[in-house]
Amino acid sequence: MAALRTAKQVLRSELKLRVAALTDEEKLRQSHVLSHKLFKHPKYVSCKRIAVFLSMKDEVCTKEIIKDVFKRGKSCFIPRYEMNSNHMDMLKLNSLNEMETLPLTSWNIRQPAGNDSSREEALATGGLDLILMPGLGFDRSGRRLGRGKGFYDNYLERCITQSRGKPYTIAVAFKEQLCQEIPVDDHDMLIDEVLYEDDDHIDQE
Repeated sequence: MAALRTAKQVLRSELKLRVAALTDEEKLRQSHVLSHKLFKHPKYVSCKRIAVFLSMKDEVCTKEIIKDVFKRGKSCFIPRYEMNSNHMDMLKLNSLNEMETLPLTSWNIRQPAGNDSSREEALATGGLDLILMPGLGFDRSGRRLGRGKGFYDNYLERCITQSRGKPYTIAVAFKEQLCQEIPVDDHDMLIDEVLYEDDDHIDQE
């Protein structure tokens, strides 16, 4: 386990450097390409309830995606992370405008306030059809390297036990985030697809 933790940490550092070397313009360009790939994806087109992460500077920008979700009349859910644990809920975002008014966390991520109990929680009201997955790195077998907190792995486990089963999962990645092989353990959940610029997608097949 110690060797696996070390391997993950080394790869995280390498991937952070790769993404940090990208200009803001290049990140926005790839984000635009990936957003439009997603808009044509059958799983996106058919989904009614989707969870979308609010992107940080080192992630594919999801603003264009969230705008399209509302334009198509889908239900949009966003993460609320509990900072001192690996617990995360997906709470309904009611409008595009309110996204900019959400409070900022110490990680500089906008999310619903901890005491906001007014929002619909996805697992309590019918689950999700699709989850867009953030991450630092991905490989061709659906392995994902997150930031080490386990929020998404834990949430997907809850989806399997609490609702209609595991939603379809798609990662949107800068091509610089693709790796030959991500080191994982039994608790790391595989994702279904990675969208990136060079091809239509990589899947697990």
